[in-house]
Amino acid sequence: MAAGTPSPGGGGRAVAGDGSDRPAAPVLPSDGDVREALKAVIDPELGDNIVDLGMVRAVSVDHDGAVRLEVALTIAGCPLRAQIERDVLGQVGGMPGVTRVDLAMGQMDADEKAAVMARARWKAREGAPATAVPPTTRVLAVASGKGGVGKSSVTVNLAVALARQGFTVGVLDADIWGFSVPRLLGMEGDVEARQGKMVPLERPIGAGVLRVLSMGFLADEDRAIMWRGLVLNRAVQQFLQDAHWGDLQYLLIDLPPGTGDVQMGLARVLPRTELLVVTTPPLAAQKVAARAADMARRGYLRVTGVIENMADFTCEHGTTYAMFGSGGGARLAAELGVPLVGSIPLHPDLSTSGDAGEPVALGDGELAAVFDDLARHITELSPVLETSGCTARLMDRVEEAVAAGDG
Repeated sequence: MAAGTPSPGGGGRAVAGDGSDRPAAPVLPSDGDVREALKAVIDPELGDNIVDLGMVRAVSVDHDGAVRLEVALTIAGCPLRAQIERDVLGQVGGMPGVTRVDLAMGQMDADEKAAVMARARWKAREGAPATAVPPTTRVLAVASGKGGVGKSSVTVNLAVALARQGFTVGVLDADIWGFSVPRLLGMEGDVEARQGKMVPLERPIGAGVLRVLSMGFLADEDRAIMWRGLVLNRAVQQFLQDAHWGDLQYLLIDLPPGTGDVQMGLARVLPRTELLVVTTPPLAAQKVAARAADMARRGYLRVTGVIENMADFTCEHGTTYAMFGSGGGARLAAELGVPLVGSIPLHPDLSTSGDAGEPVALGDGELAAVFDDLARHITELSPVLETSGCTARLMDRVEEAVAAGDG
């Protein structure tokens, strides 16, 4: 051992470098050294180190080599407590100069929990797996806080309106339990496999085309799907990863209502997803829809805008009635700080056409015009991405400059 070098963990005997047998003063780690060492301790559930997660509340090193630590867990009865304790003691106890580790385990307060979960969601977003959805595709998830607001009808008709404008549009029915997209589009058939991946069913729409995947193509419409969270997530992940989507300009995802496992899983698997929130005029619908938007933002997803469904009803005599109230969509959009993409009037044709498998957006009536306007607004808020990005354009300019210099 070199003179003046303390033994690992303070377990050996170092001597001064002046020729005497006098013990040398131990080289103590700093608070920063201890925190750096603790970055090797990973919370297995959150997938990040306890320092960056904000779990290390306090660090101090005494003159005698004793290290005092306070580590806060998300819950007092965390099942990983023993593992984290062992890892902390092992990492710090093995540092040169450390004679003892006094570890206090605490519990996070509400603000600390919010911060650690935000960090964990961002970490998951950064490590998102690859999918079969092209990187230039605009991904729009259509969400609602509660069922019964016509979210699936909005998804299908908006997809049809975009296809009529000449776009290739994917429709993913992520409402695994309550799938309705196949019936609304009048599509049926078996999903074929090509090179081990699913091939979406297609329906030409004007100058565009729809490519559709739904649990409805894989299961009996009258049989209940009795799956729980992890299986639901895996099903949606397979629809995104194990499918031949091909070149898409837009992918619309019909989410199940609420703020459950599928929504959280989508934020992890496809973090560039944008959210369209569907609500109806009543206040109760707005409040739960606001929770769906809040969940999206906590997962770092962009909320593109609000669509109000079942707005004013106009009878055959031209009189307009606010059957469920009015202004709900505008109020929610103002609360969220996003645009109101549009309002869809309450009209019986919306449901009857869906039952017949011929979406109203295919026609030329009042509702078709409404969805055409919605689609145009969507293309303004979320325009199709160019295949040649900023880097490609920059390289073109560099080459042009070089060529001009050579001349």
